[in-house]
Amino acid sequence: MPPRSDEPRRDATGSRRGSSRSGRGGDPRSGEPGVGGISDARAYTPRGRTIREGGGTARAGVGGGAEQRRTPRGGRSGDPFRPALQVLDGGRAGATRAGRREAAAGGRGAPVRTVSARPVREPFDDDEPPLRRRPGPRRPERPAARRPVRKPRRPPKLADPRRRLRLGTLLALALFTTIGIRLIYLQTVDTPAFADGGLGKRLTVVELPAARGAIYDRTGAPLVHSVEARYVYADPTLVKDRFATARQLSPMLGRPVSELAEKMKRRNLPGTGTPSQFEYLARGVDIDKAKQIMALGLDGISVHRDERREVPGNDLAANLLGFVSSDMVGLEGLEAKYDDLLRGQPGRKRYEVGRGDLAAPIPGGYSETTQPKPGSSLALTIDRDLQFQCQRILSDQMAQTRGSVGAAVVLDSSTGEVLAQASYPGYNAAAPTEVSSPTDREDAATSFVVDPGSIHKAITYGAALQEGVITPDTVLPVANSVIMGDTPFTDTHPANGRRMSIPGMLAFSSNVGTIEIAEKLGRDRLIDYQKRFGLGQPTGEGMPGEASGRLLPANEWSDSSYGSVPIGHSVDATPLQMAAAYAAIANDGTYVQPHLIKETIDPAGKRTPAAAPVRRSVLSPKHAAELRRMLEAVTTVDNGPGERATGLAAAVPGYRVAGKTGTGLRYVDGKRQPGEVGSFIGMAPAEKPRYVVAVFVWSPGGEGGAVAAPAFREMMGFTLHHYRVPPSATDKSPKFEVFPR
Repeated sequence: MPPRSDEPRRDATGSRRGSSRSGRGGDPRSGEPGVGGISDARAYTPRGRTIREGGGTARAGVGGGAEQRRTPRGGRSGDPFRPALQVLDGGRAGATRAGRREAAAGGRGAPVRTVSARPVREPFDDDEPPLRRRPGPRRPERPAARRPVRKPRRPPKLADPRRRLRLGTLLALALFTTIGIRLIYLQTVDTPAFADGGLGKRLTVVELPAARGAIYDRTGAPLVHSVEARYVYADPTLVKDRFATARQLSPMLGRPVSELAEKMKRRNLPGTGTPSQFEYLARGVDIDKAKQIMALGLDGISVHRDERREVPGNDLAANLLGFVSSDMVGLEGLEAKYDDLLRGQPGRKRYEVGRGDLAAPIPGGYSETTQPKPGSSLALTIDRDLQFQCQRILSDQMAQTRGSVGAAVVLDSSTGEVLAQASYPGYNAAAPTEVSSPTDREDAATSFVVDPGSIHKAITYGAALQEGVITPDTVLPVANSVIMGDTPFTDTHPANGRRMSIPGMLAFSSNVGTIEIAEKLGRDRLIDYQKRFGLGQPTGEGMPGEASGRLLPANEWSDSSYGSVPIGHSVDATPLQMAAAYAAIANDGTYVQPHLIKETIDPAGKRTPAAAPVRRSVLSPKHAAELRRMLEAVTTVDNGPGERATGLAAAVPGYRVAGKTGTGLRYVDGKRQPGEVGSFIGMAPAEKPRYVVAVFVWSPGGEGGAVAAPAFREMMGFTLHHYRVPPSATDKSPKFEVFPR
């Protein structure tokens, strides 16, 4: 289709064709000349244009010389409501209607001639409207300027409600999804953090004590065990008047008011800054007394299950057993040495509580419980009945002295088991604080270090026998005294230079004869046998703090040492060490480590035997038997006044006894103490010894010698009868000559 010109068409005369809007064609309803009314709006095409504006050509004549014209392209009526009217009318227009409007615009009665419209480009609604002209004289027309060609734009789309609905739905879903994710995060990920935010202020911790293991004797009888009790505690945050509360509790708990009030004082836990809600007021309170305390209804005061250590025998083996603190921690004796084994592992309960009137566990609140693990128990080698008798005998004998210290040990010679181990003074292990002096609580058998004195001579003679220096038939002239270095050594039973037998030297405890034999033995061999018999080192019996004693090293020997060491001076030893040495003689020359622990018993009842004791050979069985036979002279030789053996008081009726008396010295911190240490160690039956008993007594007045032998006799007699040992055959008892001819 040829392009349309923007210039208005002219007729043959050159005059411009008239517009339908010029002249009298104005619409009276619009009030504006040349503007169409509602009927013109209905003539719009579906594209929004009228036929006249779409390029159609209408020709009309007014009178005989009707003017012909073409509506300029893109011309508009100038009505601002035309688009709306166009929508209402649906954009449909009829050629007839358009023709009628053109005729009406040209004048009345003028014939109208309709020309078929040719296809033209339909302009859009946003084309420039034509300039409106004012009525009046017409100006000469100028050639129209060429209008720039503009790129047509698409008309805006109308709003789509379905699109708005979808968009709104998406926004709502996004909002709810975000909220849901946040809620899930708070309920799952951050829940512990928010829940634990104030948990520390609501938690109460209660310790669940673990039952402490018991200590039994060899027969299974309890020497010490735990019984159920109660502990009283305070929550300082709930105590209203701590001084008034303390005054009510003081007589029931046996504690000063000031002490109880101080424990109920409010304080913060170290390192946390939170107030303490638990303070012990008393441990091991009787159940009946605890019920009385709860009946008082004191604010902030409560009781809970506890245990109390109970010692059925009170002072029975107290120096061995020791005691524990109020917190069930071993402080002395076996309780301290095996505290880790006996104590077990306490449990703990942590739970939420309310505040004020709701100070009770919160149902469904946080609660965590760690169950306690009971401790294991110990079974000792001690015989309860024998222990009791030894303590009684020692105490009765020691009543003759003042400010004295005594110790007694009973050993099974073949196994090394300690059947009894008594100390004097003793104390009540159930009430240890009643003892004023810590030394009274010590076990004398392992901590009492002395010069053993003449009981050491058995080691010297045993070494000489084993090394072949002497035989049981050896006879030597013995002087009344001998000087070694600058120190004289004398005998209490002078031999006056007569020939004396080895059993006679032991019976009369000859210092001079023993020194002469030791000179033949030599210093180094004597030291070697001292070590073999267990001197100079702890026995490892099982008691804490056991003393090791001390042997004089060879490089420290002086001239006088050759005289003092063989007879038991310049030597430090404990009663238990010397008892173990004699047990080696009784056991055919084999040393067996003494021990107190028989077995351990775990909470499930499983029994585990203790480690096997150390064993070593010291003497041959032959020489051990010969030495035992010679030691029998100490309790049997009685040749009248002046020729009586030193140990006659230790003889046990009906049994052959081999042993030795001793008189030694005691040193404390290197200083010699006044008085002497009397001792006796023996074995029975001598022909085949089963038990060894050692008794040591230190007295400032020197009465120990008069106490030790009788105490031995009673202890050994009870031991033999207790274990039903048959009496010895009297016809086999040896006869000794002290001064052979």
